[in-house]
Amino acid sequence: MFVDSHCHLEMESFDEDRDKVVERSLKEGLVYLLTVGTEEQYFKKVAEIIERYDRVYGAVGIHPHSSATFDEKTALTIKQCLTHRKIVGYGEIGLDFFKNYSPREDQIRAFRAQLIIAKTLGFPVIIHSRNAKSETLNMLKEAYGNNATGVIHCYSYDWNTARKLLDMGFYISIPGTITYASAKEQVDVVRNIPLDRLLAETDAPFLTPVPHRGKRNEPSFVKLTVKKISEIKEKDVEEVASAIHDNFLRAFPKIQTGGAK
Repeated sequence: MFVDSHCHLEMESFDEDRDKVVERSLKEGLVYLLTVGTEEQYFKKVAEIIERYDRVYGAVGIHPHSSATFDEKTALTIKQCLTHRKIVGYGEIGLDFFKNYSPREDQIRAFRAQLIIAKTLGFPVIIHSRNAKSETLNMLKEAYGNNATGVIHCYSYDWNTARKLLDMGFYISIPGTITYASAKEQVDVVRNIPLDRLLAETDAPFLTPVPHRGKRNEPSFVKLTVKKISEIKEKDVEEVASAIHDNFLRAFPKIQTGGAK
């Protein structure tokens, strides 16, 4: 009963063997995958993928790297995409002040506008935040107070920050980097966070977990992340996987009402 709460099956890395990748995931016990379109060029492909595979759902939004492209036309396109019965989240959106592929002012502008759209339409948000801890906290607090709906994707900050995000209402998603020897701060977060607020993800094709590090990541590898979380929390893998499954359905309630084909 495993779930990959965040991957990018629409990306070119999977063009040659997407069917096999999804098939492997199902054989490994995954029951849900969420593929996340981060640029307008991927939105149509996300729709095609979620129509093709029963257990794959989608989300769309403009990633902070592409924030400079966000305008009223893009917003309208996203709103149209959100009407698809298997598009269940808005994202990933947020701030990335590590690479700054888009100017900071464009990132802040696009993030604020997309938070408003997501909140107005009642969609859970998928948040990307890197080297922008205080700015992200402030903007999320401004938008939601303590009534947030959504996920902090690929969590990389400390436990104190995680606690503030939990208080707002967010779920915290842990990627394959938790298997790295350098992941001491992430381990502390996983140890402290309540099991009913955790998710696991691959962010495939990125952030491949040990022992596959250096290869392309894929959704079936989420089992390695769940196994590591289980070790840290000293619980059975089955218990953790079941909790993550239930958390995922609470985080993205449209899945339960939309159902698989």
